[in-house]
Amino acid sequence: MVQFAQGCLWEQLTPQRPVSPALSGERSADVCIIGAGFTGLSAALRLLEGGKSVCVVEAHQVGHGGSGRNVGLVNAGTWVAPDQLDKVLGSVEASRLNGALGAAPALVFATIDQYRIDCQDTRTGNLHMAHNAKGLADLRSRAEQWQRRGANVELLTGKPCEDACGTDKVSGALLDHRAGTVNPMAYVSGMALNVVAQGGQVFGDSPVNGLQRTADGWKVSTAAGSVRAEKVIIASNAYTEGEWTDIKDHIFAGYYYQVASQPLSGAEQAQILPGGQGSWDTRTVLSNIRRDAHGRLLLGSLGNAGNYPLWFIRQWADRVQQHYFPQLGRVEWQSTWTGRIGFTPDHLLRLFEPAPGLLAATGFNGRGVTTGTLVGKCFADYLLSNDATALPMSFSSGKKVSGSSLRSLAYDTGFTLYHAGQCLRVVL
Repeated sequence: MVQFAQGCLWEQLTPQRPVSPALSGERSADVCIIGAGFTGLSAALRLLEGGKSVCVVEAHQVGHGGSGRNVGLVNAGTWVAPDQLDKVLGSVEASRLNGALGAAPALVFATIDQYRIDCQDTRTGNLHMAHNAKGLADLRSRAEQWQRRGANVELLTGKPCEDACGTDKVSGALLDHRAGTVNPMAYVSGMALNVVAQGGQVFGDSPVNGLQRTADGWKVSTAAGSVRAEKVIIASNAYTEGEWTDIKDHIFAGYYYQVASQPLSGAEQAQILPGGQGSWDTRTVLSNIRRDAHGRLLLGSLGNAGNYPLWFIRQWADRVQQHYFPQLGRVEWQSTWTGRIGFTPDHLLRLFEPAPGLLAATGFNGRGVTTGTLVGKCFADYLLSNDATALPMSFSSGKKVSGSSLRSLAYDTGFTLYHAGQCLRVVL
């Protein structure tokens, strides 16, 4: 019997994880990338294809942050509904972003195919599940908005919905055929291995402590070394550390935890998301549900499980599982882990060019697999072409998030209270 413990499942399921040496001495490259996650490594691969030399500097190891701790949903679009995005950004800018992020799952799968990355990916879509009548109305509206824009989505109700989700507790589900799932640690590790194979340099355990403009570009400094480069991409998102950049001031940190069961067997487990889709529900404090390649049930929700005792996490997982899938009986839970998310008040990403040759991105709002892959490639294309139309949206203003620490505390307190209510059967 496996003991329930803290530990990221994706690390256990990714044997080919690269171990990168620490940066020492002075190095040089055409482009220095800070952060070895989806964004930084996607940019590195595209720049190498374009004939540029690349040096990636990571504070920990590849995939340590949100990339390796991700749910692994390869989703299209933003959290914001397409019509609402028109109101926020204007129809031209919204169409540009919706189009780019709508095609982002295809970019992820093309990257996997091009570099032959074994990340147990599925390409059968994902399900947004309505937990009540209000949720179903929202999904009907989203389905109409995406279909009007030519997206391959459909709303499932009745028996087709029950069959697709494996539960009768869902009144409807929006199936996005563009989407899918991955083992996120295997995906980001495969990207890193290919960066090195293509001649790129990747250094781990090397937190940046300085970024200086020089006569011919930039100097990126760490405790034991430095990189001189003509251009720099900051791709550390919610895991940005130190005081060398103010990127952290444009987001507020949120957390997302996951719980994985031991591998399930039998006819009952095969009925849960039988098409291999990932899913999440329409609750304000949402729950995600998916299975991995070995038949484990994975549940997740907003909140920092690092602050919760294991009995509380187990009780929450039991409650969600028994609500949606009582046919499974008692499920044995194997592991739990938490990742950090860079949130913005309007749930939209931010792109910055604070100085010539310096790019940064943040605020992926929990959609890092697709958004990071897309932004990395687009940043690379922009540096290669100097054409801003390569970007998925215009550069953001310098407006910072006020009271980010208080926002993070308020959100996490609210999530904790909601989860406690679930455990006590007050809400679900």
